[in-house]
Amino acid sequence: MALIKLKLPDGNVLSFEEGITGADVARSIGEGLARVAIAVQLDGASLDLSAPIPHSGDFRVLTFDDDEGKHIFWHSSAHIMAEAVLRLFPGTKVAIGPAIEQGFYYDFDRDEPFTFEDLAAIEAEMKKIIKEGRAFQRCELARDEAVERFEKAGEVYKVELVGEIPLGETVSLYTSGGFTDLCRGPHVPDASRIKAFKLLSVAGAYWRGSEKNKMLQRLYGISFPKKAMLDEYIEKLEQAKARDHRKLGKELDLFSISDEIGPGLVLWHPNGAVIREVIEDYWRRRHREEGYLPVYTPIVGRAKIWETSGHLGFYNDNMYPPMIFEEGEQYFVRPMNCPFHIAIYRTQLRSYRDLPIRYCELGNDYRYERSGVLHGLLRVRGFTMDDAHIFCTPEQMIDEATGVYEFSLGMLRAFGFKEFGIYLSTRPEKFVGEVERWEKATEALEIALERVGLPWKVDDGGGAFYGPKIDIKVRDAIGREWQTTTVQFDFNEPERFDIYYIDENGEKAKPYMVHRALLGSLERFFACLVEHYAGNFPMWLAPVQAVVIPVSEKFAEYAKSVHQKLLKAQIRASLDNRPETIGYRIREAETSKVPFMLIVGERETESNSASLRSHADGDLGSMSLEEIIDKFNMEKNPPN
Repeated sequence: MALIKLKLPDGNVLSFEEGITGADVARSIGEGLARVAIAVQLDGASLDLSAPIPHSGDFRVLTFDDDEGKHIFWHSSAHIMAEAVLRLFPGTKVAIGPAIEQGFYYDFDRDEPFTFEDLAAIEAEMKKIIKEGRAFQRCELARDEAVERFEKAGEVYKVELVGEIPLGETVSLYTSGGFTDLCRGPHVPDASRIKAFKLLSVAGAYWRGSEKNKMLQRLYGISFPKKAMLDEYIEKLEQAKARDHRKLGKELDLFSISDEIGPGLVLWHPNGAVIREVIEDYWRRRHREEGYLPVYTPIVGRAKIWETSGHLGFYNDNMYPPMIFEEGEQYFVRPMNCPFHIAIYRTQLRSYRDLPIRYCELGNDYRYERSGVLHGLLRVRGFTMDDAHIFCTPEQMIDEATGVYEFSLGMLRAFGFKEFGIYLSTRPEKFVGEVERWEKATEALEIALERVGLPWKVDDGGGAFYGPKIDIKVRDAIGREWQTTTVQFDFNEPERFDIYYIDENGEKAKPYMVHRALLGSLERFFACLVEHYAGNFPMWLAPVQAVVIPVSEKFAEYAKSVHQKLLKAQIRASLDNRPETIGYRIREAETSKVPFMLIVGERETESNSASLRSHADGDLGSMSLEEIIDKFNMEKNPPN
């Protein structure tokens, strides 16, 4: 009998007879690992623990500590939830139930809306199913057999999904207890692995995301192998609610979104506008220091440019309908800025001596996002993209990639982020451009990552069809990841627009083009900042850095003079001399999260001082105005 050789992540190679299962291999490595194993991977493909290992290759055991393990665990939990719903509410139709970034959901077609009481009943039924501990069993059917099976069950959504699978292919199904679902798998060995879970919410969701289709009910949930992990997650949820940028945006008077104006279109209030202005000023200064050239481009362009770029062919559903001008031409509001930056590049003949060229712009873009996905500032229809495009020679790629990567980390650290998730996405199955150019660009990104030395992961095949990329996600104060930086090579648009430079031999050569956003959209990044700081912005970002509060009307004139001195020192100060109690005004300043209060009364008036109070540290005692201004000057400016 032939042996199967499995190479483990630590480099060791184990040999087994044919027919060995993933569970057997896990047990051979250690009983402790076998108890927490969820599935296995062979050459990057995930398999059920009960499945025989088909051939030799790179092997690893997946647990909940692995991203792939979490995905399998949560997808299995979605199946258990669907079975519980069908037990309690016969006649309900099931649609799809994937794992998501945090947890899982399942979409259901049911006439009656789910209530909170229903969620409690579903949780109770899920506990019964988990206690039964039924195994997840896989079977494969011909496509037509699967269609017939789901038709008999009245599962119209499954019939539609199976019908899209090519003729002649087999379809995999998984059964646990009384529920069978169309599914690639793999799954946890049995339902008893799901030790702790909670259903979180119910929301509406159009079938397949289209407003033309029926509205379904989406149940969201989370699950863990230990109750302590669930408790920790629930605690983070409570923290997240308190930090929600929509809630704090209203409380701190930062922004609003008005149905009268239109969903997904942001109104920046004075407080929010001040923070945005500070971010933009810092952004512009740092870009000048890094050798970028600022540009401004229009928010509309002729249909022709969007046809050339490919947006009308590939991105039309997310673009607003065209406008027709007097000359009969169609113009589109732009969804992104890159064609305009290319148009600037093409206005001159470029030599290799001119490169690299780095154009940057805070460009306003508009995309038609479906109403169901709009979410505060995180998903909007009108936004400002922190955008730049770099045109460089092959010899400059590594230095440019390194420079952008280091620039991004420096910017993000300046805004208070210290932990990052860094990912390199490589060539997918379908791609444009020459393989050699892909390999050189990917190598440049890899070298940039190695030069900086932070840990990073490979998303194999996860690149866009037009080029490899680096993504940086920041971790906020409660450990959540937020997408910020993207450094993206593009082999598509340089080809479509036929851009080139003259090389040292006098020949035409195609530049490497990099799309680059450090912060992402300002709207999304602003939401990230609000939630990271819970509205307690550091002094350099705070819309109001200090408020002067006289203890009574007698000291109003002195308070005004203090306020004026702060303004002359370029400190964003306000004056609160309303006829309210001193306690009320202090509490309001605390609620508004103003970094500092200067409280003035008789003693302060006589000594030309103020009693300084910090929102973060409480009472700091009495200081002269010169001392206070010196202190503020050390904290009010953005980091270098």
